[in-house]
Amino acid sequence: MRKLRVMIYEDVVLSAVSSILDLLKAANELADAWNKPRPFQVELVGEKLKNVQLDAGAQFICTKTLDNLTDGDLMIIPPFKGNPEVVLKKHKGIISWIEQKGLFRGEWASLCYGAYFLAEAGLLKNKRATSHWKAFNDLKSKYPAVQFLPDQIITDHDGIYTSGGAFSSLNLIIYLIEKFCGKEWAISISKDFSIDMDRTTQTHFAIFKGQRRHNDEAIYKAQDFIEENFLKSITIDAIAAHCNMSRRNFIRRFIAATGLTPLEYIQHLKIEVAKKALENTDEPITSIMFDAGYNDSNTFRGVFKKVAGLTPQAYQKKYNRFN
Repeated sequence: MRKLRVMIYEDVVLSAVSSILDLLKAANELADAWNKPRPFQVELVGEKLKNVQLDAGAQFICTKTLDNLTDGDLMIIPPFKGNPEVVLKKHKGIISWIEQKGLFRGEWASLCYGAYFLAEAGLLKNKRATSHWKAFNDLKSKYPAVQFLPDQIITDHDGIYTSGGAFSSLNLIIYLIEKFCGKEWAISISKDFSIDMDRTTQTHFAIFKGQRRHNDEAIYKAQDFIEENFLKSITIDAIAAHCNMSRRNFIRRFIAATGLTPLEYIQHLKIEVAKKALENTDEPITSIMFDAGYNDSNTFRGVFKKVAGLTPQAYQKKYNRFN
């Protein structure tokens, strides 16, 4: 029986914790039905031995504290709500414990924003990781030594597991059930909870709003210019000239500030226009392609899939409100 520990703290997302418990409980109940040993012993742990009151009007009862946790095969850190800087400062005791690892010698898993705890404690250094798509710019800025993979739903690197945003993180729990119990278990539970086991990317959930977490005033000026003119035939040379920079220097500074080349930035803006049209209109894809500034269907399809993770047809089928 594997000993799974779930970290509980005041700012934790209620639905994330309850979902973890539901899925692991289902795995144990499946073992009962199949006359097999229960695979998991699940225990809630926190900084103090007491009820942890959440702002959602619910409580979780921790049966062990971090200081007296002497066993465990896997520690699961659920996501939090709120400003990461505020939450991490508030729970610096948890981060310190993760850094030292106390008496715990098991593996680690983070769901969604829970990756902040592992990254802040240094456990993700030089490792692959993922998190909520909204957090990537901030995470990459704060923790440059981590190899963040924004498209991924799940990462598994040297005994540390991370997952994508919100309910996509449940795919990590299904993945762990499959890893520890077998594929038959994972398929059965994913069907019961209607979880798509084949989901591999969270790209199509992302909303591009422009990377502006930097302090380069010239690049702010470039971004404003691009966002006002990206549906026109603007060139990199024209943007660089608008900012009074050489082409080479402009591209170098733009990548450093935004993490994208100017061309990639323009592509993201155009695809965001196309995504909104595919979601909210019943116009044909060809018309949407032209409105987004593309004239070639193969080019549009290739760029759309690269940026959004789905083809335009698949995206329309999945998210169009008229379907």
